[in-house]
Amino acid sequence: MNAAPLTVLVVDDDFRVASVHVGFAEAVQGFHVVGQAHTAAEAVQLAESLRPDLVLMDIYLPDGDGLQVVRRLLADPAPPAVIVISAANDIATVRLAVQLGALHYLVKPFGFAELAERLTAFRKAHEDLESFPAEATQQDVDRIFDLLRPAPGAQSEALRRLAPTLQAVYEAVAAASGSSSATDVAAAIGVSRATAQRALTQLEQSDVLKLELRYGATGRPEHLYAVRHR
Repeated sequence: MNAAPLTVLVVDDDFRVASVHVGFAEAVQGFHVVGQAHTAAEAVQLAESLRPDLVLMDIYLPDGDGLQVVRRLLADPAPPAVIVISAANDIATVRLAVQLGALHYLVKPFGFAELAERLTAFRKAHEDLESFPAEATQQDVDRIFDLLRPAPGAQSEALRRLAPTLQAVYEAVAAASGSSSATDVAAAIGVSRATAQRALTQLEQSDVLKLELRYGATGRPEHLYAVRHR
């Protein structure tokens, strides 16, 4: 029997960015987004009412500093884990996030694979802690902290954990002899063109696929997608 998914609260002042982060988190096996907050006050309120396992926390919020929200959340007797997601890359901010107890810190912009690595590592550590002995040895403790570090080459692992539709779209593009359009992908896997286009856009934004524009004699260019090789 599969374990219940870990619940996630996404906090970002930009509604569009929050929506992308929701899509990323939902695309990783074992996670379910239960709420979105766009202000510090909303973040505190939803964290207290929803009791998520994990909070993806922006720093620049219209009514306060996201790190002060982190301070408040982690002072709770049963705090969520926190991954800070921010454009702030100054060492003072990063240091404070570490001191407060943030699990990871991702600097915007980032791709799907980077977040998926960290979410997958968190889920593995969480599962391991569920079966932890009452008295841990140093080896037990080291194993948990090792799990929290994303493994090298985790992009392929992230791809294996994509939601079924994203996985099918990725495989259709990878199997094509050349670049694929949304129409091509829709026909290959039996979904609507709109569904294929949404998935292709998400995979392109995550740096898993690359976008190519083909210009015809008239009209808008055709959007074609191919696997991004690293």
